[in-house]
Amino acid sequence: MSGEYVAKRAIILAAGRGERLRPVTDDIPKPLITVNGVRMIDTIIKALHNNKIYEIYVVTGYLKDRFNPLVEENPGLQLINNPYYDTCNNISSLYSARDHLEECIIMDGDQIIYDSGVLDPHFKRSGYNAVWTDEWTDEWLLQVENGIVMSCSRNGGAGGWQLYSISRWTKEDGKKLRRHLEIEFEDNKNRDIYWDDVALFCYPGEYDLGIVKMKKEDVIEIDNMSELTAIDSKYRNWGKS
Repeated sequence: MSGEYVAKRAIILAAGRGERLRPVTDDIPKPLITVNGVRMIDTIIKALHNNKIYEIYVVTGYLKDRFNPLVEENPGLQLINNPYYDTCNNISSLYSARDHLEECIIMDGDQIIYDSGVLDPHFKRSGYNAVWTDEWTDEWLLQVENGIVMSCSRNGGAGGWQLYSISRWTKEDGKKLRRHLEIEFEDNKNRDIYWDDVALFCYPGEYDLGIVKMKKEDVIEIDNMSELTAIDSKYRNWGKS
């Protein structure tokens, strides 16, 4: 991919409890779950390394100590604790990592990356990885005109670009995102929203976001036990006596 901007660092959000993957997540954070022999977060880190990104920040919260080995395993990786993870939505995780938003890739830690090309650091404008769908999806759906995101539906839809939790931010937009996060989190006490709401819904006129097109099979997001067991059958009877 050619473009005028290059991401120099990455933030991986990994603080949540992963309630929909209980009982697996009763004693292990969701991103550290092993799927077919590999931890989910390791597929992300490997893909970042394949794209020459080694400055990596992992935002932790739930069972945060379980992430400590990642620091020794991956030079350049640092952990950032989110002290608000148990009482706030994931806006608190990006707020906790707000010092590192410029020239950055931001992504969730509960994804499996099958094609490292989806984390190519080169990009033309800030925005999200997305997959075109003609069929109905319950995921957030973007409408795009001339390469710019015009609107986003939280309730899904059909005939649009399904948003994935991989995004890139220029230096300028990273500065704006930090300022807007601080306004919403500190001043407005708006702590029950997703961080993505900030650019897409709270301040949409402040950003000209684009998309990075990819294929559905390039990345898998695992949200619940049925999706996990569909990929790795060893979890089919997990927790059952």
